[in-house]
Amino acid sequence: MVRLREYATEFIVFGLKQARAAIFAGSFLFLLIISSHIPLFGLARYDFLFIAAVLIQVVLYYTKMETKDEVKVIFLFHIIGMVLELYKTSAMVGSWSYPEDGFFKIATVPLYSGFMYAAIGSYISQSWKVMQLEMKHYDHYLLSVALCALIYINFFTNHFIYDFRIFLIIAVFALFWRTTVYFTVTEHRRWMPLSIAFFLIAFFIWIAENIGTYVGAWQYPNQVQTWNVVSTQKVTSWFLMVIISFIIVAYLKHFKKDILKKSS
Repeated sequence: MVRLREYATEFIVFGLKQARAAIFAGSFLFLLIISSHIPLFGLARYDFLFIAAVLIQVVLYYTKMETKDEVKVIFLFHIIGMVLELYKTSAMVGSWSYPEDGFFKIATVPLYSGFMYAAIGSYISQSWKVMQLEMKHYDHYLLSVALCALIYINFFTNHFIYDFRIFLIIAVFALFWRTTVYFTVTEHRRWMPLSIAFFLIAFFIWIAENIGTYVGAWQYPNQVQTWNVVSTQKVTSWFLMVIISFIIVAYLKHFKKDILKKSS
């Protein structure tokens, strides 16, 4: 009975810590849901989402829930996401679209969309801190950076040449098959295979994506007339995007640790 109570407590604390780590992602998803149901007083919904996302970042920074380095990471992911969005929504590709008007746009892409990618980077950065993440058997930084680059390139080239997604996923498992992530919930250190963590994050992003498309934040071609569940194939896309996010955060933390060592 005591052991069961400990597990229940740990489960609750785990949920609370995950909510803390996802504070920006969760807040942003909440805004996506309510933005079509609240008065915006003439402000375009996409503009409202962009302004609100910026304000959330300001609040998180000045309340010290996010550090300057974490804000920089979010800004980097915003750029990475916007570049991909501009390509995917272009006339020659048309993977998805943003049907509503807005002032804060670059071509067909509202600026708020970059924060959807930034939310992933924010979650991983916050998890690293809140859950005290530590990697075991993760010493192949250069290979992982190369894999990260190949994954990102494939997001662009898969429309014109072969989609190497399956080979990239195999490469991920080959590279990280020994890598485990250790984390602390209450007192005990827990662990799981890193690849499983990637998949779990990707799955929950896919759920959030279904919510986002349902409330009309963006739409895929098969959702123009009526809403449909987002293809489960997108889980693999998010799986690969999560890996890009994780590798960037891990590399930046590794790089900063090296700088601190050299300066001490």
